[in-house]
Amino acid sequence: MMRALQIDECGRPPAVAARPEPVPGPGLEPVRVVAAPITPLDLLCATGTSYFGTPALPYVPGVQGVGSAGGRLVWFPTAAGMAPGDGSMAELALARAEDLVELPEGADPYAVAALGLSAVAAYLALTWRGELAAGEQVLVLGGGGAVGQAAIQLARLAGARRVVAAARSAAGLERARQAGADAVVPLPPAGSDDVAGLARRFADACDGPVDLVLDPLYGVPAAAGARTLGQGGRLVNLGSAAAETCPLDSATLRSRSLRILGYTNNELSREQRAAAVTYVAEQSAAGRLAVTHEVVPLERAAQAWEQQSSGAADGRIVLAFD
Repeated sequence: MMRALQIDECGRPPAVAARPEPVPGPGLEPVRVVAAPITPLDLLCATGTSYFGTPALPYVPGVQGVGSAGGRLVWFPTAAGMAPGDGSMAELALARAEDLVELPEGADPYAVAALGLSAVAAYLALTWRGELAAGEQVLVLGGGGAVGQAAIQLARLAGARRVVAAARSAAGLERARQAGADAVVPLPPAGSDDVAGLARRFADACDGPVDLVLDPLYGVPAAAGARTLGQGGRLVNLGSAAAETCPLDSATLRSRSLRILGYTNNELSREQRAAAVTYVAEQSAAGRLAVTHEVVPLERAAQAWEQQSSGAADGRIVLAFD
């Protein structure tokens, strides 16, 4: 038997349970889990309201993790909550052998787990979808979250000349500062419709027109961010934490020939994802990339889940299994 975090009922907190160790099938490899982050996707799937549908119960959550497989330290993904089967939040997990990504020497498993697919999204949204070039100015919305913190640092590594970040809470603004933002802008309370006012505050913090907006929020922040873009500027949306719709006016789009682009990790090939995870882990091991995180033992997992879900956690929570 092994210890695992288990979802018994959608919409209710998980609990630590004893479960039989999983038996590998064709193409699957056992991973002795070291670290598993509690991510927004995990929380969403566990509500039973995601577009993946209601997961089969009970199940072990965890869409990614870091552990040991075949004597190697690896990062691995799972489809927990999105398809039948269990995830990474257990002492032993199964992953497809071709999905395992060996981590570089010196990589901290907890730091890499905290970065994980959030940093992959930030990296590829900036570089692959956003086509960020050296010398450009970047506005990062949601700069206090894991995606935003990673984006600030990754934009700098890609040669951005100035990075401005926006966040709603004082803690989020401070995390953005710590990540290296040149300037930070407070976002208005939820429900505000003052696009013009927020756009002015963004413009005041920027050094001329913005080339690229990284947007995990949508809604009013995205509409205001679009107004800061210069001719041919790009906005890459990779989330809807603020709203599902956006009051983006046609004149803003047409007058500057803007490009509004969508991004999802689900579109990546296995090779793209592996290359991005490797880059993220290398930058982490070199001390150039990190997001605020807290390592919590499995015994406190249920409480940690509630903290992450309610927004009370200071950054990403990573469960420890060693």
